[in-house]
Amino acid sequence: MLFSDFALPPQVLKALEQEGYNEPTPIQAQALPIVLEGRDLIGSAQTGTGKTAAFVLPALARLAEFKQPRPRGPRVLVLAPTRELATQILDATRKLGKFMRLNTVSILGGMPYRLQLQLLSRPVDLMVATPGRLIDHLERGRVSLADLEMLVLDEADRMLDMGFVDAVETIVAASPATRQTLLFTATFDKRMVQLTQKMLKDPARVAIEAETLTVDRIEQRLHVADDLGHKRRLLAHLAASPEVEKAIIFAATKRDADALAEELNAQGHQASALHGDMTQSARNYTVQKLKQGRIRLLVATDVAARGIDVKDLTHVINFDLPRQAEDYVHRIGRTGRAGASGIAISFASPADRQLVDRIERYTGAALAPHVIPGLEPTVSFSKRSGPRKQGSYQNGPRRFGGPGGSHAGRNEGSGGYRGRSGGQGHYQGHGQRSHGQGNHQGQGHAPAANQPGGDRPLKRAS
Repeated sequence: MLFSDFALPPQVLKALEQEGYNEPTPIQAQALPIVLEGRDLIGSAQTGTGKTAAFVLPALARLAEFKQPRPRGPRVLVLAPTRELATQILDATRKLGKFMRLNTVSILGGMPYRLQLQLLSRPVDLMVATPGRLIDHLERGRVSLADLEMLVLDEADRMLDMGFVDAVETIVAASPATRQTLLFTATFDKRMVQLTQKMLKDPARVAIEAETLTVDRIEQRLHVADDLGHKRRLLAHLAASPEVEKAIIFAATKRDADALAEELNAQGHQASALHGDMTQSARNYTVQKLKQGRIRLLVATDVAARGIDVKDLTHVINFDLPRQAEDYVHRIGRTGRAGASGIAISFASPADRQLVDRIERYTGAALAPHVIPGLEPTVSFSKRSGPRKQGSYQNGPRRFGGPGGSHAGRNEGSGGYRGRSGGQGHYQGHGQRSHGQGNHQGQGHAPAANQPGGDRPLKRAS
């Protein structure tokens, strides 16, 4: 199947061809016919599947039907949980709609109000916004959704995790009942069922299961560590390996990310931290350094790394395992994108045995044990059972999804790394756990930046 088989405008097909895309990914192939028919849709898919283009392409097709846009009110509204993701969606929209005469804007926190008011005073075809800032403008009468034809909620599960449910419901209530609604989520639990029942009309559902993402494209390795010091030595060895060309290292807390980045720099590596305590401009600058190759190691927390797309990322390293299997899939999905291969390396102590077991059951794939000569563990690490496919828990069917691990409430890391930001890191002894505030980003937003498209939207022509 080719993109030319769909009822897409010639301007969009021209942009796809120029970008080197001719074949849809599975989520695009399933979603496009449904959305182009005008039906509501629930898309269950992880990052890296091409879901951004699954809604951007039909949105552009709708906008190709000429209607004179009016100030303050978009015809298409895309809601995203974070500034980074919103920026990438807007960038992908402009890239694929570059041969169309469209007015596209982003409404994010951190932008000067005067600039936002200028943008809203002009006709708007498509708006990408985070819920908090959009609510502010709605309440002040600066935005009208009276002419809205299509509403897209991207990563709706994360919006719930970040406390945006009331804002989303308010936005939906301000939209016409005749709108088409598309909702994309990586997980589909009871909360999502309730949300979709309120907001969508007879939706079709398409799903790309997690194991097809993790097993097919990403080599998963497990390194057993005796204690925190052992994990640090394993990381130092991997950081010095030529195999690790560019990597994201996940830490449990903001303080851990700072301390690990500081230690890696002290070892002579080009590394930076990325977390929610940094200003938005600092976060954007750090991500750009990784994309441009000025650093090769990014030490990040889960929420801060959400929505980041780095094309040539070779490795993801879990210094601390996430508390939820779903978040493991989100993390390792940073590599192995758009058909490329990648390597995911996880450190685990005997205390993490149950976490590893949950991850293997969720993905349906075993984490292959690896040992580095000279850094062998002295502790045993016996797993309870082999991997089982989704839904095969002995105590009943597994819920498809659940509250995001470190995004909801307190963030508990298994590593116990206790470095000080801006000072000399120090470490608490064997078996300690790190307890920090969750990386919840609230409703603050920052200006959009011109960044390459987010969710690796398409499959390139070979």
